Amino acid sequence: MAPRKTSASSTRKPATRKQASGSKAGPKSGSKSGLEGGITEFSKEQELDAYREMLLIRRFEEKAGQLYGMGFIGGFCHLYIGQEAVVVGMQMALKEGDEVITGYRDHGHMLATGMEARGVMAELTGRRNGYSRGKGGSMHMFSKEKHFYGGHGIVGAQVSLGTGLAFANRYRGNDNVCLTYFGDGAANQGQVYESFNMAALWKLPVVYIIENNRYAMGTSTARASAQSNFSLRGNSFGIPGYQVDGMDVRAVHAAGQEAVAHCRSGEGPIILEMMTYRYRGHSMSDPAKYRSKDEVQKMRSEHDPIEQVKARILDQKFASEDELKQTDKKVREIVADSADFAQSDREPDASELYTDILL
Repeated sequence: MAPRKTSASSTRKPATRKQASGSKAGPKSGSKSGLEGGITEFSKEQELDAYREMLLIRRFEEKAGQLYGMGFIGGFCHLYIGQEAVVVGMQMALKEGDEVITGYRDHGHMLATGMEARGVMAELTGRRNGYSRGKGGSMHMFSKEKHFYGGHGIVGAQVSLGTGLAFANRYRGNDNVCLTYFGDGAANQGQVYESFNMAALWKLPVVYIIENNRYAMGTSTARASAQSNFSLRGNSFGIPGYQVDGMDVRAVHAAGQEAVAHCRSGEGPIILEMMTYRYRGHSMSDPAKYRSKDEVQKMRSEHDPIEQVKARILDQKFASEDELKQTDKKVREIVADSADFAQSDREPDASELYTDILL
């Protein structure tokens, strides 16, 4: 998904998402967020773009899960199904040059930044035309061209790296912002708070996005975190934080616009806690017995991010049911092509074991 240029201005109080951005100052902690009902109404083009991009991620992840079950993908595989609105909404708020870094649940982020489905799937299956030439797999893919600096397998490692990317932007004097994604489980890592301290001290242009899918590796946040409102985690450093409805792409987009404007204006870091939900287990090997099937079904039926967009498109007559079926068909063709490409691509040459090694 191509990043969209956004204004460097923002309002102080993000309670009214529908009004245009005004002052140059960033949002103030304690004001309302998208979680509390504020949104940006999408145009026809935005709704259709969001629908397609989220559907691409959903279908891609479904196919990746299928290939994993068939043995074409080895190692770990963490699917993003259910969380699509977070990365798509945030990507819509960016401009060319802004950076993205995340953890190991990363395929959706790659696709949203515009990385090709063929290259992502080829990397998942360990083939030579993958983004890391088949050596990285699910957790380690990069694209300098798309300003995507990786999924990272070490829990919380990307937070300090993302802070470093923001430092580089500040040092170079550009107005680029780094989106640093991590989960509710990683939020308890010590390096996260070291990063918060440094980012606040130097007013670095970094948006810390906590994708709170409620269960980390399989333990409810209520049982694992003394403070389960993760938007408050930056309080001691003076970093403003907001909870956002991560199942509504419009709320994510609105919060994202304000957050990047806050960073571009020189106000320093900001935290967005995305209240989201994953439908699958932590990884493909997780049976997810720590939650009920009724809970998952309730989220799917009442809060699915893609179905919300589809309903609005039909209600506003932006497209017909048949046209949306055609969109789904085209997306499925892209995903099927990526799977065929990956399965027919050759494995990397043995000599690749000795390339890209720093001693």
